[in-house]
Amino acid sequence: MAAVVVEAGSPSQFEELLQKAGNSLLVVHFWAQWAPQCSQMNEVMEELAKDQPQVTFVRLEAEAIPEVSEKYEITSVPTFLFFKNSQKIDRLDGAHAPELTKRVQRHAASASFTSAPESAPKEDITVRLKKLINAAPCMLFMKGSAQEPRCGFSKQIVAILNNRKIQFSTFDILSDEEVRQSLKTFSNWPTYPQLYVNGELIGGLDIVKELEASGELDTTCPKVQSLEERLKSLLNKAPVMLFMKGSKQIAKCGFSRQILEVMNNTGVDFATFDILEDEEVRQGLKTFSNWPTYPQLYVNGELIGGLDIVKELKESGELTSVLQGKQ
Repeated sequence: MAAVVVEAGSPSQFEELLQKAGNSLLVVHFWAQWAPQCSQMNEVMEELAKDQPQVTFVRLEAEAIPEVSEKYEITSVPTFLFFKNSQKIDRLDGAHAPELTKRVQRHAASASFTSAPESAPKEDITVRLKKLINAAPCMLFMKGSAQEPRCGFSKQIVAILNNRKIQFSTFDILSDEEVRQSLKTFSNWPTYPQLYVNGELIGGLDIVKELEASGELDTTCPKVQSLEERLKSLLNKAPVMLFMKGSKQIAKCGFSRQILEVMNNTGVDFATFDILEDEEVRQGLKTFSNWPTYPQLYVNGELIGGLDIVKELKESGELTSVLQGKQ
């Protein structure tokens, strides 16, 4: 069956989709036609639907169905809600394709554990716990989500991690009783929240508070990269980097298609980054490089220019040398 994103046109249709999904993951995009970032995230959803056919993806126009938007406190678009068993388990605000992809993959994996047919062999709980613990470099098992903690201890630990700009993912132990009980025995730690770094238990709220007070938390947990650090890392990901709409395989605008044709004819290897998948990079790179349009070509981390510059270099016979870093 072809992967599709379902449109919810009424409150009753939305409730029907929730019920039909059962204990499989359902992801809802609250969007608006006037917001360009919503259109971009709709494209991301369509790609995710191809990769995750077991997940139900739903588009819901926030202003057209205010009853549902008000019920789930949707105040901006795009906003993504994640459901299992008709219960909201996570929320993501804003156009952040990598984070959306990561959460869909994590929740889909979690859902697949609990939705296997009874006749199928059940995955060993120890194997499952190890997968969850290692799902991200810094994993927090808590009540609720980072956006909506559901107990005071979870709320406190999330606040500490956010204040220290720690990069972390979460698992809602209220959504899975087997994980909730088994993890306490597995780690010999009887309470929640529990914080893990690189698969190793750090501890609960008290331990995290001690690490924060001693200054060790910053070195124990991975930090969120600043936008400038992230851009520099992307610029230097490969000797020749092309920031474009689409990829090497599929260009998504005429300018990107033209520059790909020129680049492919040089025989020089290059990597691409799809700026449609990351609004933060798309806007930030224009300011960082003081170059307002795409595509943008970089060699050894330095901006060469856009399509016009690349065409001029090709006509002058300099392009191959520039791409090889010889000029």
